[in-house]
Amino acid sequence: MPSRNQSTLIPPSMHTTALVLFSGGQDSTTCLAQALTRYQHVETIAFDYRQRHSVELDARLVVLQQLREQFPEWAGKLGEDHLLDLGVLGQVSETSLTRDTAFKMESSGLPNTFVPGRNLLFLTLAAALAYRRGLEVLVTGVCETDFSGYPDCRDDTMKAMQLALSLGMDKRFLIETPLMWIDKADTWRLADSLGGKKLVDLIVEHTHTCYLGDREHRHAWGYGCGACPACELRARGFSGFSGA
Repeated sequence: MPSRNQSTLIPPSMHTTALVLFSGGQDSTTCLAQALTRYQHVETIAFDYRQRHSVELDARLVVLQQLREQFPEWAGKLGEDHLLDLGVLGQVSETSLTRDTAFKMESSGLPNTFVPGRNLLFLTLAAALAYRRGLEVLVTGVCETDFSGYPDCRDDTMKAMQLALSLGMDKRFLIETPLMWIDKADTWRLADSLGGKKLVDLIVEHTHTCYLGDREHRHAWGYGCGACPACELRARGFSGFSGA
C-alpha cells in the first residue's frame, strides 16, 4: 500500500500548468507522471552540465516518447521539452559527477557526488523559463529520505528557494517536491499507483540513474553498474517494492 505521506493523497491543485525538472531518471519520471495527472499543461526542462552520466540526456528523450505512446491520456498534456547548456557548472565543480574521479566521502561529511549549487542553479533557470512561458509550478524530485545528505535537496532549501524566486521575479511560484518525504520503495509504489505495471516497466527499461552511465548491465530494476550510490539506492528501493 502507498505510504500515507505519498503525494497521491494531496488534493488536486488550484494550478493548471507546471514545469518538471526532468533528467530522465527514475525520480524525475515519477514526478513527471504525477504532474501529468494533476495539471492541464506540463513542460519539461533538463540541463547539460557535462555530467559523466550524460547518457541520461539521451534516455530522457526515449522516456518522453514512451510516455506519449503508452499513455495517450497524458500525451495531450505533455508540452515542449527544453534542454539548457550549463557547461559552466561542470567547469566550477570538481566532483565525481563531472570528473573521472572515484566515489568517496569528503572531509565535509558529504560524498564527492555533491555538485555545489546544482539544484539552486537548476531551479533559478527553471523559474526564469517558467516566468517567460507562463508556467506556475516547478516540480523537482529532490528528497530528504533517500538521499546522500545533499543540502540543496532539503525541504528547508526548497522553501527558501520558493520564497526567493517568487520575490525576485515578482511572480508567485510553487515548488512541488512529490518525493520529499518518501523512500525509494515508496517512489516505485507511487509510480505503480500513477500508471500501474506499464509505468513501472517503462521506468525499469528506459530511465537512467547510474552515475557511471552504464547502459550495458541489465538488472531487475533497470540498467546500471550496480555499485554506484545511485544504483544501490534504486536497487534497494526496487527490492522493497517488489518484495524481492
